[in-house]
Amino acid sequence: MSLSDKPKFFKRGESSDFRGSLEYYNDLSISSFKRFYIVNNPTKGTVRAWHGHKIEAKLIKVLEGEFIVSLVQIDDWSKPSKDNEVFEYKIDNNSDIIYIPPGFANGAMNTISNSKIMYFSTLELEDSAKDDYRYESKYWDPWSKFSPEIYE
Repeated sequence: MSLSDKPKFFKRGESSDFRGSLEYYNDLSISSFKRFYIVNNPTKGTVRAWHGHKIEAKLIKVLEGEFIVSLVQIDDWSKPSKDNEVFEYKIDNNSDIIYIPPGFANGAMNTISNSKIMYFSTLELEDSAKDDYRYESKYWDPWSKFSPEIYE
């Protein structure tokens, strides 16, 4: 897998038989990724945004429920334009994996209670903390139309 400078989806495959099913992502190599973490949002409409990295890339996979995942390419890390295009994806546990390249900020909001989302990161935690850019959750606001309950 060559990492891209644009967001990308890695196709989900599935096989099933009498024993059950197998979900796979054979076009995705995770060799560049160092760690992963899982976020559980028990309350529907919980917004976790905006979090960006100049160097770090991420993969996102929904494990349970459904999320709106939004991405913004950052033009100025100290004061990004509020006019930057917001890319918005509705994904659930049957969706493909999303790749977020370096240079983007991301946010997510669950549209179903008790939703879980998994993030893979290309940097160790210590290095990621040095490459951490946070913006107010409503700095770009693709969320309001979904009537969120919690902004974080």
